[in-house]
Amino acid sequence: MAKKESAAKFEAPEKWKEISEEYWIANRTNETDKVKDIVEGIIEQVRTEGDKALIALTEKFDKVKLKRLQITRDEIDAAYEKLDQDVIDELENAAYNISRFHRMQLPPDMWTTEVEPGITLGIKSTPLNRVGCYIPGGLAAYPSSALMTVIAAKTAGVDEVICCTPAPIQPAVLAALDIAGCDEIYAVGGSQAIAAMALGTESIEKVQMIVGPGNMFVTEAKILLQKDVLIDFPAGPSEAAVLADSSAVPEYVAADLIAQGEHGPSSAYILVTDDPTLPDKVWDCMMDILKDEPRRDIIAKSTANSGYIICKDMDLAIETMNGVAPEHLCIQVRNPQDALAKIRNAGSIFVGPYTPIAAGDYASGTNHVLPTSGYAKMYSGLTANMFRKTSTVQMLTEDGLASLAPTITTLAGVEGLHAHGMSVDIRFGKKEAKKKSKK
Repeated sequence: MAKKESAAKFEAPEKWKEISEEYWIANRTNETDKVKDIVEGIIEQVRTEGDKALIALTEKFDKVKLKRLQITRDEIDAAYEKLDQDVIDELENAAYNISRFHRMQLPPDMWTTEVEPGITLGIKSTPLNRVGCYIPGGLAAYPSSALMTVIAAKTAGVDEVICCTPAPIQPAVLAALDIAGCDEIYAVGGSQAIAAMALGTESIEKVQMIVGPGNMFVTEAKILLQKDVLIDFPAGPSEAAVLADSSAVPEYVAADLIAQGEHGPSSAYILVTDDPTLPDKVWDCMMDILKDEPRRDIIAKSTANSGYIICKDMDLAIETMNGVAPEHLCIQVRNPQDALAKIRNAGSIFVGPYTPIAAGDYASGTNHVLPTSGYAKMYSGLTANMFRKTSTVQMLTEDGLASLAPTITTLAGVEGLHAHGMSVDIRFGKKEAKKKSKK
């Protein structure tokens, strides 16, 4: 009875349309510059007023009067009490999977190899000291983002991982941050949180890097503060793409597209296929599924940002998908491994009919903090390695340096940097160095 009543009230959105690659790219452009002036004002307020600004801005935007910025241990313990045990168990299960996958990504702390007699080269990998994670919040709860960001940083070996998320903080988010190993949690959201982590305040010590998704105000703050702090990448509304041929199950394709559409009205999804009959089949499935979805009104709005592209063959479809460079890419074709090998631009790739995007969002262990708006052409998704920096290492013996001396002194002379060449010559005595250089 409930389903029939729900279906009767459902008003199907205008049918999705065939679009071009150029249309998709143009409509996915990140328009954070529209809020630049507002964000610049907030950053300056935080820079000059510190904690006072954070408390005032939280009351203004989130309608919450904070007694303190930092969440206490008692508040975290109280959050656990509000959660069912199965929720806690599955947060811990997801945390284990995320940690396992991110440990696999890490390089050795240091490696060296003797490339020639007396010449040993290598890489030393070192984690950052202090990192800030931003978790969207307020009316919604994203414990999964808490796990993704904090665990990636902790697995990389970061000493101090802090988190900012808007008040009021949902119990599941507090529990997730605790399970992930977050060192400090602050009830601060929006661009003011980014400014606090980047610049520092009386309560929040500045960080070296800020990661995590957020709205356009958060993203613009990250962009504007890049001279003060590292960021993961600019990010916009969520998006999903499916590469499919006639072997794809329309219902599965529809489900993956709808799942990303429920993030918000600015979300978008695209189907790229060589089967001209597939878009109509997928649309019919989408409308059938949508009738019973609680967030169907949001999904319906996201349809306006979405569409499909029909290509003459799969090679062109793959080329088109590389141009789209989606945040999430599902591959549902007859030869998925062949298609996967040809994909160059995508944030995260889901191969086969039984690999929904939701698996990566929550449980498989891969990270769901990903580049959007075509940024997958130049950025990677969040990995443990992003929290580490590398130093090159070189160790030379006397014979090893002697073998390189002619190259060093000659190039130093060409560049007019006499002292560079001298720093080699002096180790041998000038006469001996010149003699060896002539050989």
